[in-house]
Amino acid sequence: QVQLVESGGGLVQPGGSLRLSCEASGIVFSINGMGWYRQAPGKQRELVAAISSGGRTAYADSVKGRFTISRDNAKYAVYLQMNSLKPEDTAVYYCGADRYGLGQTTSGIDYWGKGTLVTVSS
Repeated sequence: QVQLVESGGGLVQPGGSLRLSCEASGIVFSINGMGWYRQAPGKQRELVAAISSGGRTAYADSVKGRFTISRDNAKYAVYLQMNSLKPEDTAVYYCGADRYGLGQTTSGIDYWGKGTLVTVSS
């Protein structure tokens, strides 16, 4: 089993920045892809960004150029730097881990964190 713990959410004004962190523990050697996913009220959970153990990345079109995902393989940690935040970025952000793939699809995620709320509002 793998446990994922997110941190870094909060309230930020439009145009502001936040950095999310996620650390994995447990049988971490089984992980390939790690990523961030979000779910807004009344909507399905969707990919924000994912990164493989080799550094290959994938981003949702809505965040390209604003968000950057990074990973520390030694710490089994993944980070999401979010800049130029918009009200439509408001959601619960979940960390996820994929044992086999990059983590581009939520259906392929094997482990989930509990989520951290990001609210973008003035």
